[in-house]
Amino acid sequence: MTAAAGHDPHGQGPDDHRSARPSEAGFPALLEDNLEDLYENAPCGYLSTLLDGTIAKINGTLLAWLGYRREELVGRRRFSDLLTGGGRIYHETHFAPMLAMQGEIGGVSLELRTRDGSRMPVLVTSIVKAGSEGQPQLIRTAIFDAKMRRAYERELLDARKAAEREDERLRHLVGKLQRSLLPAVLQTPPGLDSAAYYRAASTDQVGGDFYDLFPLVDGRWGFFLGDVSGKGVEAAAVTALARYTLRAATVYNPDPAAALHNLNTVLWQEYREDARYCTVVFGILTSTTAVGGFTAIIASGGHPEPLLLRADGSVHYHPTKGRIVGAFPNAQYTNTTVVVNPGDTLLLYSDGLTEARSVGSETADGRYGAAALARFARSLAPAPAAAAVTAIIDLIDTFGTGLTDDTAVLAIGAPPHRY
Repeated sequence: MTAAAGHDPHGQGPDDHRSARPSEAGFPALLEDNLEDLYENAPCGYLSTLLDGTIAKINGTLLAWLGYRREELVGRRRFSDLLTGGGRIYHETHFAPMLAMQGEIGGVSLELRTRDGSRMPVLVTSIVKAGSEGQPQLIRTAIFDAKMRRAYERELLDARKAAEREDERLRHLVGKLQRSLLPAVLQTPPGLDSAAYYRAASTDQVGGDFYDLFPLVDGRWGFFLGDVSGKGVEAAAVTALARYTLRAATVYNPDPAAALHNLNTVLWQEYREDARYCTVVFGILTSTTAVGGFTAIIASGGHPEPLLLRADGSVHYHPTKGRIVGAFPNAQYTNTTVVVNPGDTLLLYSDGLTEARSVGSETADGRYGAAALARFARSLAPAPAAAAVTAIIDLIDTFGTGLTDDTAVLAIGAPPHRY
C-alpha cells in the first residue's frame, strides 16, 4: 500500500513531531497511568496528615501492612499513634520539631505497631505542603518497608560480633603462643640481677623476638636474645627452633660461637628455600664471686651490639661481628669477652628499639637509632638491670605508633659493692 502524498508511512503528517503515546509505541494499554491506582497501590505507604498529625488520607498499601481498615484511621488516629512507644517519643522530641523547622525530613528509621501488635521497621520521609501564601497546610509522608534492610543490618551486626569474637580468640591464641616462646619466669644467676621485657608490635600476629637466661650444669649461665625475620606462625616456628637449638647446643658444647654455627646449619638446612633467618647474640657468663661481677663470652650473628652501662656513668657498645644466622651455608662466628664489674649492667636489645620512628629524631629516616639509644643509656648509667629495663619500657611507650617492629630487651647486672 502506497503512502498518501504529504504523509509519512507511519501515519503522521510532515509537521507532526509529537511523541507517540505508550500504547501507540507498542506498550499494552493497561500500562497507561492511573494516578489514583498509582497512589493506592504504590510499592510504599503514603499518608497525609493535618498539622496536628491527624490522619487525613492513607493508601491501601500502608493499610495492608498495618492490618487496619481505612475508617479506623482516617479522622480518628494520629500518625504518632501508629508508632511504637520509643518511636512516639522520638517523633515528639525530634521528628516533629525538625519537620516544623525545616519543612522536610527524610530517611528516618522508625517502627510502626500493626493492628495485631507486631512491630514493623520502616523508613519515613515527610514534607510539609504549603499553601499559595506559604502557610503550612498538611504533611505528606512516604513510608518504606525496612524489614529486609533491618534483617540485613542484623546480619551485618551478627557478622561483626562474630568477627570481633574471632579476633579476640585470635589475640588470645597469639598471646598464648607468644608467651610459650619466652621463659615463663626469668631466672637470675646467684649474686647478680636480671630483667627482661618484650613488646609485640601487633596483637594479632606472633612476633619473632626471643630471649632466655638459663643455668648450665657447671655453674655457668647461658643467655641469648634474637630476632627472627618476619611475623606470624612461620616466624614462631623458626623462633621455637632457634631457642631449643641454642639450649641443646649449649648442653653439648658451651661455646657461643659453636652454638651459633650449629644454629646456622640447622636453619640453613631447614629453611634455605624459604629464606628464614634470624639475628642473635649468645653468651656464656661466669660469675666472678671474688670481685662480685661476671665475665661473659659472647658471639653475635648479625645482631645489634650489646650496650654496657658502667658504674662510673659511661656507656659503651661492646663490639661484635658475625653474619646473620641461617642465611649462608658456611657462616663463621667468633667469640669476644666482656667483663662486667660491680655496678655495671649488660643490656641486650632487638632492633625494634633502634628502628622505631621517633618524633624529633636526628636520623635522616626518622628512626630512633643507635646513637640516640647510647645517649639515653648514658642518662641512666649507672643503673641496675630492673631500673634500666623499666626506663626502656617508658621510652618505648613514647614511640606510640612509631614502634613498628617487635622489641625485646634483656639486662644482666652486677650489684655494686656494699661497704
